[in-house]
Amino acid sequence: MTRLDVKPRTRGAVDVLGLLERGRTLSTPMLRTAVERLAAPMDTIAAYHFGWIDAAGNPSDGDGGKALRSALALISAEAAGALPGAGVPGAVAVELVHNFSLLHDDFMDGDEQRRHRDTVWKVHGPAQAILVGDALLALASEVLLDLGTAEASRATRRLNTATRKLIDGQAQDLSFELRDRATVAECLEMEGNKTGALLACAVSIGAVLNGADDETADALERYGYHLGLAFQAVDDLLGIWGTPEQTGKQAWSDLKQRKKSLPVCAALEAGGPAAERLAALLAADAAGAAGGAPDEAFDEAEFALRAALIEEAGGRAWTAAEARRQYDAALGALDTVFLPEEVREQLTALADFVVVRRH
Repeated sequence: MTRLDVKPRTRGAVDVLGLLERGRTLSTPMLRTAVERLAAPMDTIAAYHFGWIDAAGNPSDGDGGKALRSALALISAEAAGALPGAGVPGAVAVELVHNFSLLHDDFMDGDEQRRHRDTVWKVHGPAQAILVGDALLALASEVLLDLGTAEASRATRRLNTATRKLIDGQAQDLSFELRDRATVAECLEMEGNKTGALLACAVSIGAVLNGADDETADALERYGYHLGLAFQAVDDLLGIWGTPEQTGKQAWSDLKQRKKSLPVCAALEAGGPAAERLAALLAADAAGAAGGAPDEAFDEAEFALRAALIEEAGGRAWTAAEARRQYDAALGALDTVFLPEEVREQLTALADFVVVRRH
């Protein structure tokens, strides 16, 4: 269970699912047009990844993800006084970067399932997953620079900075897998880079494209950064205690990848018998990996034991509390700048959605 004890702050009836669907509906045509620029077979492989076709090339209505970043980019345009559609190029650029990272991360992490389907590297091979990911990253800058405006250049700079931080975060995440422990501070820095940076960009890019000043854009970025940390904290809970039906991934996915996620790091720092036993297990894992020993195929009982130790040491409760802290920080950032009341309500509703989601 990942529903957190957060009292929603929205005063009106904001249709969050409608906002997400609006982001998907308005951005998908331009996203498809961008993907069509790719040479074969990258165009069809990308289409498979986005859920537009199945593995045999037949049209599909597969799950293309929550479209949270697209929704944020459109609301961001409204923050600058523009219509939602004015944020579409920013939404598409951010989605392209996000999916570049998913294609590479799935391969690096060995994930065989995403959105309840086989991942691209599993279907088409690692080389194609890498190439298609690279191509999506290049397309992201093209989509923005094609606008030919000064605002597009500002937006591209912010997107490139966010992308660099995202890659930094992935490198940090991978390095943690070779260690027996990482500190909570290190984990928060990694997750701020890997998840927070791109969400921060998503919620500012529409405003930047439509002439918002740096004060407004920076406040929106702070909201997005803390929202990203809240999002990742919930994701870390799902990565251990979520079911395949919730996540679209294998059970115990983060434990199987030896990830030093927030619940693990918090449990290790808490001390006590459960933390000491967990530390001993992780140290044995790290020693085996350093010695070139093959990765041990643990059974379900072993993963259940590790999850129980993390919970007993307090890692699960601490992470849930951290999600709430980051949620509060995200909404606090909105109080530092003038925003249309409708925009504030929408961003608050999306924050509520992020911290109480079950998938």
